[in-house]
Amino acid sequence: MKRDKGTKAHQCICETCQRHPYSTIAKEHRAVNRLLAGLDEKNRRRFIGLLALQWGRGSVQLLHEITGISRVTIRRGRTEVQSLDRKTANRVRLAGGGRHAVEKKSLRF
Repeated sequence: MKRDKGTKAHQCICETCQRHPYSTIAKEHRAVNRLLAGLDEKNRRRFIGLLALQWGRGSVQLLHEITGISRVTIRRGRTEVQSLDRKTANRVRLAGGGRHAVEKKSLRF
């Protein structure tokens, strides 16, 4: 299976992984990062949000250290998991994102 460019797994910077890189916890953190490397941004956000819900208090900061994903994104994923919206279920981003059509930017019209 060919991997996309830029899907390299993040190195965990938590204290446990720094002190004991071969521990069970460090192996779990590496597994989470390998899984995240294969997901698109919506599923990555929702998976991390689910972990944040399961782990409870202090999980957002810990997941930020483990994955490198911003705390705002983790909170957003947590909110998305709590209230899944059927309108945006098949979309990676909200409507209106991306580049504008070339015709819109042209001054000739």
